[in-house]
Amino acid sequence: MTSTHSNNDTLFTRAQLTTPGGVNSPVRAFRSVGGTPRFITHAAGPYFWDADDKRYIDYIGSWGPAIVGHAHPEVVKAVQDAAARGLSFGAPTEGEIEMAEEICRLVPSIEQVRLVSSGTEATMSALRLARGATGRDKIVKFEGCYHGHADSLLVKAGSGLLTFGNPTSAGVPEDFVKHTMVLDYNNTAQLEQAFKDMGDQIACVIVEPVAGNMNLVKSTPEFLHTMRRLCTQYGTILIFDEVMSGFRVALGGAQSVYGITPDLTALGKVIGGGLPLAAFGGRAELMQKMAPLGAVYQAGTLSGNPVAVAAGMSTLKLIQAPGFYDALAAQTRKLVNGLSAAAGEAGIPFCADAIGGMFGLYFSPDIPTGYTQMMACNRTRFNAFFHAMLEQGVYFAPAAFEAGFVSAQHDDTVIDATIAAARTVFASLH
Repeated sequence: MTSTHSNNDTLFTRAQLTTPGGVNSPVRAFRSVGGTPRFITHAAGPYFWDADDKRYIDYIGSWGPAIVGHAHPEVVKAVQDAAARGLSFGAPTEGEIEMAEEICRLVPSIEQVRLVSSGTEATMSALRLARGATGRDKIVKFEGCYHGHADSLLVKAGSGLLTFGNPTSAGVPEDFVKHTMVLDYNNTAQLEQAFKDMGDQIACVIVEPVAGNMNLVKSTPEFLHTMRRLCTQYGTILIFDEVMSGFRVALGGAQSVYGITPDLTALGKVIGGGLPLAAFGGRAELMQKMAPLGAVYQAGTLSGNPVAVAAGMSTLKLIQAPGFYDALAAQTRKLVNGLSAAAGEAGIPFCADAIGGMFGLYFSPDIPTGYTQMMACNRTRFNAFFHAMLEQGVYFAPAAFEAGFVSAQHDDTVIDATIAAARTVFASLH
């Protein structure tokens, strides 16, 4: 008789005794889709393996960083060499300079950059800098965009909060968010009206130019160009949150795709190569308002950690190989086209979209353009699809509100296997 015991179940039961919900980041808990989270033991290329030694084709890639695939030999070697020299110094290193130089070269809107340890830290610091530079308090964000868990940004945020149906977080005082205006994503007219009403009070507008936390939702060019024009007109700082899209959708980020120059940019995920590293940067005259030169304070014990910088620099070198992004985009497009065709064959209302190495799956007849449309997608059917694909050995994000990620190691064999599994699953969803 075959045992149904799962090591994942055992680990999850154990984890819940000492960790809230058994996880260290909410979406990992599978609360949205039900069932037991998979506890990962190791990964290589486009795959990872769980505690029962089951292999999955991985389409989260550590939520974006694994753009060159898991455990890439060059990245691993860079990390090993750096670790052998010491894990952390609390003092400057040449590696930090090299990372800053590389970011400034690849993202022309960034003249100076400050390295930090997380995307939340990057956006929080950029927000503080914008307020300090303008002397204003009000900020504008967009419903469905998630910029980390800083208090003033947890206002109808996306991702895990959408999954649990909580538009705000407990523990955030009303005073912290009273200056945060939440507008509709891709609603140009509403944005125009907000600036008309109080443009001279708005310190900054923060936006994901390619949203990845209410699933993948692209900005319209009109929306972003209007935003840039209004910010310039009213002396407002435009912050692009490219923690997810930076070096994911193109070598210069989403801003290079749209041809827009933000005042400040937050980066993360890919620039750390899988280790905790993020950054924020922009015009030199703005960045020089940061301590120790200016009055806007920010600090971090592990900022610019030498091991993380080594992983990030190795990754940044690899993604500059000729044709890297053309190949990545082609594989991602092949995936979404194949999934859409498979759903169509089965008569399932479904569509998909992609940009660079990011993609979105929607159980809807039309690609969403904002939060309201995304919320109208069939989450029950997504949950069934997720679990059936998991059984087939394909791991998509365990929530209907998350973008997916393809790596350079997702070759034709991997994509074809995914589409074949999906064809079987879609046929079973009626």
